[in-house]
Amino acid sequence: MTDATGQGPFKLNRRKLLAAMATIPALGMLGSTRVFADTSTAAVNTSGLAVTDTDVTVGILHSVTGTMAISETGSVQAEILAIEQINAAGGVLGRQIKYIQEDGASDWPTFAEKAKKLLVQDKVASVMGCWTSASRKAVLPVFEQYNGMLYYPTFYEGLEESPNVIYTGQEATQQILAGIDWVVDTKGAKSFYLLGSDYIWPRTSNKIARKHIEMKGLKVVGEEYYPLEHTQFNSVINKIKLTKPDVIYAIVVGGSNVAFYKQLKAAGIDLTKEAPLLLTISVTEDEILGIGGENIVGAYAAMKYFQSIENDNNAAFVKAFKERWGDGIVIGDVTQAAYLGPWLWKAAVERAGSFDIDKVREASPGIELTTAPEGYVKVHDNHHLWSKLRIGHARTDGQYDVVYETADLMEPDPFPEGYQ
Repeated sequence: MTDATGQGPFKLNRRKLLAAMATIPALGMLGSTRVFADTSTAAVNTSGLAVTDTDVTVGILHSVTGTMAISETGSVQAEILAIEQINAAGGVLGRQIKYIQEDGASDWPTFAEKAKKLLVQDKVASVMGCWTSASRKAVLPVFEQYNGMLYYPTFYEGLEESPNVIYTGQEATQQILAGIDWVVDTKGAKSFYLLGSDYIWPRTSNKIARKHIEMKGLKVVGEEYYPLEHTQFNSVINKIKLTKPDVIYAIVVGGSNVAFYKQLKAAGIDLTKEAPLLLTISVTEDEILGIGGENIVGAYAAMKYFQSIENDNNAAFVKAFKERWGDGIVIGDVTQAAYLGPWLWKAAVERAGSFDIDKVREASPGIELTTAPEGYVKVHDNHHLWSKLRIGHARTDGQYDVVYETADLMEPDPFPEGYQ
């Protein structure tokens, strides 16, 4: 466990923090704040949360050990950076944010156990956390039973809408369906090999992908799943070479990506030749740190954010992130979405004039952030964000070139008709 004193693997560096503060403005919030005459603790905390006259405590719940640490460490860093920036700008309702960090340890029952601790024992005012759908599904009954608020940052399969969750990543229509449409329309793809890790998100995402592919009159020539931490992919790579799909649609998660992409290259599949083309919805810049850019160059990724996005908001964010965590750090899609969580919570608290969960929930729809690194975002009534789809093309240096983005923000629809 790591608390707000900054001890543990994410020890606070004041010099770096101050330098980072100078490089990025506070996130702009439209329609999010009101001025309340009474911000006394009795007025803004009527439900016994960890709120005092000077501070408020939140939770951070991610895997920093186990196979998912390769993906989730960036989320922890992003959430801590956002909290530190909010505190430097005056906090929330005049209070500094403290945080209690728990490790889900890449184990879904552990996530549920730690979520209950944060809500029942620590009485945190919100939790930023989870990565896999399995971890989210494990903690969801806990948040609904004890009426906590979770800010969940990962792109996911959709088919869920909870009053106790704000989903800052994208759902299936904003990533899976739109990404397949791009590869069909732009690359003329007609056949697909679906590959994923063996748990709810890859299986459900591929079920949605298969239905969309087949509704277009196209073909799925193979579908395989492997346990998390699996490292032997030569058998499925041989099947891919035999079936010759136009697209490998890859949803391999966590540390298994390192083995998969290295073995793919060793088997003679050159992704730069696009025969087959590889489209992933699970490999961000964070995972490429472990994979190695030379092993994934030429692959495409369907995300809403890439570190290479060119806008003033992102330039400031990337600079601040590197000032805080080191020049060698990279920032992926989920990391950026995790960064939004504390800011969206702050905006909802200040709109509500209260830390009470019911009031924060009621205030959340319509919250807008004008200077999010990905661009303008807005919370929908269904607790998901309006966002764009972007397609990135992997480079040898571990970054993506953005080769496509939707012209407009896509309205979130977690229950698309015909895909349930």
